[in-house]
Amino acid sequence: MTDFLAQRDTWSAANCSIARALDVVGNRTTLLLLREASFGTRRFDDFARRAGVSEPVAAARLKQLVTDGLLERRPYRQPGQRTRDEYVLTAKGRDLLPVLAALRQWGDTYAVSETGPSVRVAHHDCGAAVHVRLRCAAGHDVSPGEVDVLPGPGLLPATA
Repeated sequence: MTDFLAQRDTWSAANCSIARALDVVGNRTTLLLLREASFGTRRFDDFARRAGVSEPVAAARLKQLVTDGLLERRPYRQPGQRTRDEYVLTAKGRDLLPVLAALRQWGDTYAVSETGPSVRVAHHDCGAAVHVRLRCAAGHDVSPGEVDVLPGPGLLPATA
């Protein structure tokens, strides 16, 4: 354990990036809608149906995902019909794909049905399975036991 973690009671988790991320994506419906967007779903009715949520719930969550900058609304029109909006992942939303892949990978290992996973993720160019790994900026694969937690610039002291 690092000296920093040994002093855990001297600093606060109030400015925690995980907590802030969960404020944005931390409910089941949001993650399922993001899953669908990552699979290429674009239309409102398809989001609600494929995520298994009611239309009012889908509408509220999609609106929030647009507000949070994870999805973008784009108008489209089919011949003879009124203009509607489709939802497309933004760069910020696409940056969550490794998080979704890690959740899928964990679920495939620990929460899969007897018949196996419903989907597999493969590299488009070669067909090999895609896996999420921890890597340091120098390019080394890192096991969970090799990770140090260090103070960051936004660390806040604990309040008495």
